[in-house]
Amino acid sequence: MMHKITHSDTETEQVGAAFAKTLVPGDVVTLDGDLGAGKTAFARGVVRGLGYEGRVTSPTFAIANEYSTPGGVVAHFDLYRICDEEALFELGFEEYLDGERILLIEWSQNAGALLPERHKTVRLSYGEQPDDRIVEIEGTDA
Repeated sequence: MMHKITHSDTETEQVGAAFAKTLVPGDVVTLDGDLGAGKTAFARGVVRGLGYEGRVTSPTFAIANEYSTPGGVVAHFDLYRICDEEALFELGFEEYLDGERILLIEWSQNAGALLPERHKTVRLSYGEQPDDRIVEIEGTDA
């Protein structure tokens, strides 16, 4: 497990960018943590670390944003507003599990049984100071 403490959104993005180097199409990454813990900042770092230069935003209202990067297509999901697996079926979530994209999934617990057993987990939590974040990554030797 990798364990880092960051002191700003920029540092959280940098950890995400470094983690991106471990990812290949087909990887599924869950981003777990409370509201405001840095899940989207980490995801932004991953997408930038894969070479995307455009704007990276939270998919809270869109549910999913896709980014075409030199490192592969990234689908970034925010399942905060998803109540059950049936809603994910309606969105075509299972089609994203085709092994051709890198998936970043915020609020992954809402995916229920649709979440693949093999995935990488990133946990973000608050640190001692207001801008501090604790980043823990499982499922990789990053």
